[in-house]
Amino acid sequence: MTTIIVSPLARIAEMAVRHGAREMISLMAKEQTFHRPAVIRADRHLLLNMNDITFAGTGDLVAPQELHVRQIIDFAQSWDRSAPLVVHCWMGVSRSPAAALIAMLAVHPEEDDLALVGRLRLASPYATPNARLIQIGDAMLNRGGRLVEAVRSIGRGADADGNAPFILASETEKLFG
Repeated sequence: MTTIIVSPLARIAEMAVRHGAREMISLMAKEQTFHRPAVIRADRHLLLNMNDITFAGTGDLVAPQELHVRQIIDFAQSWDRSAPLVVHCWMGVSRSPAAALIAMLAVHPEEDDLALVGRLRLASPYATPNARLIQIGDAMLNRGGRLVEAVRSIGRGADADGNAPFILASETEKLFG
């Protein structure tokens, strides 16, 4: 099973319990604190501290880096896929959709970038994947610019209130939400 639950922070426990998740990737600013849902194993929780910016940060802002993307890829490749993976950020709109695309391509490199991003847009009219994460992921996964172009083709998502989790499934699995 290759199903990724993309969620805002406020709904991670609900989504993890509802979908039987045991693993999670959190993309949060360093100063933001939260509690890992009890159903998520501590050894299968990847916390990446970064801000939702698309430029090299100044001051206290931390831009997504190659190390962050490498950790997403490595974590996804070690995910056993017997249960969904929860990926979240503060709103579930920018960092986490980008990480979900990277994770899906890490475990299913045969996926067509445009089709995958199209499924993301169908699942979430709000998603606007973080461009910096996408650029780094495209390069690290040897996508040849296809992921960047696919994300660019869907444009900016609709305005969101941070309360719209969604499911991204592999091409061979039914998309539901």
